[in-house]
Amino acid sequence: MRPDARAWFETRTTSAPGPAEIDAAALLRAKRRGGHRISVVLPARDEEATVGGLVADIVERWMRRVPLVDELLVVDSDSTDRTAEVARAAGADVVATADVLPAHGSRPGKGEALWKSLAATTGDLVVFHDADLLGDVSHYVPALLGPLLTDPAVGYVKGCYTRPLSADGVTAPGGGGRVTELTARPLLNAWWPELAGVVQPLSGEYAGRREFLEQVPFSSGYGVEVGLLLDLLELVGLSGLAQVDLGERRHTSQTQDALSRMAGQVLSSILARAGHGRAVSGLLTQFRRDGDGFEAYSSPVAVDERPPMASIPEYRARQAASS
Repeated sequence: MRPDARAWFETRTTSAPGPAEIDAAALLRAKRRGGHRISVVLPARDEEATVGGLVADIVERWMRRVPLVDELLVVDSDSTDRTAEVARAAGADVVATADVLPAHGSRPGKGEALWKSLAATTGDLVVFHDADLLGDVSHYVPALLGPLLTDPAVGYVKGCYTRPLSADGVTAPGGGGRVTELTARPLLNAWWPELAGVVQPLSGEYAGRREFLEQVPFSSGYGVEVGLLLDLLELVGLSGLAQVDLGERRHTSQTQDALSRMAGQVLSSILARAGHGRAVSGLLTQFRRDGDGFEAYSSPVAVDERPPMASIPEYRARQAASS
């Protein structure tokens, strides 16, 4: 690891306290001292099985018992199940991606939901939190907020964790994160070695200051996390980034085909920022066996990016009216 990456890893990595050890009073004092308003965003597509429990936990712990979070928004990305209904019943505000900035249309993908959430929330600190997590993750939100509340030099915080992988009844404690290990990490280490200390560059749990988030583009698909990491590195510098060890993260593992498409989107987002000067095809071709032979099928993985939210007239007008 390069010296600057090692120094960052050693000074900008903190460990989250367990749920029982969180100093809620200190977090509240820091929030009030900084005059912050905090928004938590859960992008969700067909997550009725998990979103209700996650929402209810955040509402009870970090809105009712401890008034740390000011607004909790679930952005429903074209769900076909009861995701919106379940999230609303659990206490979240819910919006559909198509209903936010309708004049700009709506695109599929997680990044679209995250981008539009900036126009549907008001906090100066924003926490993004996946909606498919399993187990007790009640410490995630306060842990991600900690560096932002206590250190004004930090502009963006990534969550990191171990990711168990369960397959055929066997669980590998650190076997998850296959797209990270096989695609994102090798490329980032090659082109951005200063980021070698980032444990989970594709983590779905992170937090940032609105003043920076609104200045960078959002990839519409699964390339959004690595795109934000690279663009915010450019904007705030390595010293403006931090990471928090959240312990363990469990969710439903995806199929190999789905992971391959995810890797294609991540790769496209990285290549778009690498300045290699060669056009990216935008298609991923995969194969399935059809009888005695193979059948080819292709999926789009090209980068589809929304511009910085600060460039959107409706958003600028809202910000001006609220200032």
